[in-house]
Formats: sequence, C-alpha cells, structure tokens
Amino acid sequence: MKGRDWLVNEKGQYESVKSVKEWDLLRENYRLYRFLTEVEDTLNSVEDQTSCLPEIRMLVRRLIVNSYWVKNQSLEPSPKTGTSVVLLYDELGFPLTVQTVTFAPGTLSTIHNHGTWGVVAVLKGQEKSTFWKRTPQAEFEDKIERSGEVTLVPGDIISLTPNAIHSVEAIGDEPTVTFNIYGETCSKERFEFDAVNHTAKNF
Repeated sequence: MKGRDWLVNEKGQYESVKSVKEWDLLRENYRLYRFLTEVEDTLNSVEDQTSCLPEIRMLVRRLIVNSYWVKNQSLEPSPKTGTSVVLLYDELGFPLTVQTVTFAPGTLSTIHNHGTWGVVAVLKGQEKSTFWKRTPQAEFEDKIERSGEVTLVPGDIISLTPNAIHSVEAIGDEPTVTFNIYGETCSKERFEFDAVNHTAKNF
C-alpha cells in the first residue's frame, strides 16, 4: 500500500512530505498495543506534541503495513448520517482517540478543526480533503477562505496541526474508510465553521 504523506497547518498551507519506505517498516507481530505504546512514548519525550507528527505518521504507516486486523475494523455507514465510527481503544485516562471512520459515498463533513493534532490514513475508498484558512475582518472575526484541496487514496496519510481547518468528502463509488488518531482535545479550541455566514462555534 504505497502512499503519500501530507502536512496541513493552521494557515491553510499544505505540503507533501517525505514518507518512509514500506519495506523499512515490516515487523513480525506488530499489533495495536505496541503501536499505542510507541506513540505514547514518543509524545512523552517532548513538550510540543505537534513536533512529533513525522514520527507519528511513520508509526501509523507501520501499523497499517503490518496489521491486517486494524485494516478490517470498520462498520457499514449509517443510512441516517452516512458515517460510522469504531473506537479501537478506550481506557479511562488514556489521552488519545484511536478509531476508524467510514463515510458513505457523497458524505460531506462540516468545516472544522480538531483542537489537537491528528493523523488520518486512508484504508479504502477515496477522500477529498479541503483546506481552509482564517481571514478575520472587523465585521466577521471568524471568516475563513478555502486554501486548497487534495484527493487522498488508500495508503495516503494526512497530518494536521491543532488549528488546521479542513472538511472531508467521500468521493467515488465505494465507502471511504480511514484510520484516525488524535491527541488530547482542547475543547475551547475546537470549532465548526460556517463559510457562508462567517461564524464559528465550539463543538
């Protein structure tokens, strides 16, 4: 599963960044618990967790390359919402969110940031990720403008800084399945944006 790595920041800037070769990532018996331990150790070794995004992208790619189980942890999307979520690990006090998300074809998310760093790997289907930047004005403090987009396919991994703003849409004829890992959310910094009315609200 060859793929590209992307980095998106709070200014709406996005770039393709260096990816690790898959054959350098092959491991025997590399399971979710080992991945979680390595991510936690990586984060605990620094003050600025965002600086760890290259290492976390590498660990996510290692997990995807080696774990058949993770690649098959998904549900059919809900007929009502067009999405479904499988929480892969849930322990009281554990600060990370680790899940797979399924989008039915044509499903479009809100425009949002996460209030924390995030790394998302596409496992199946295609996803159009649109990026936005804040362009505040006196009358509209929360105005945003579209800054670009990329289409992600299986094997692609995208990483976002805490205030990076994006929206995603499942495109193509089959559901899109992604593996997602996020840091500890700062709820006061997590927003949903309205690009028409130039407003933002916590969610």
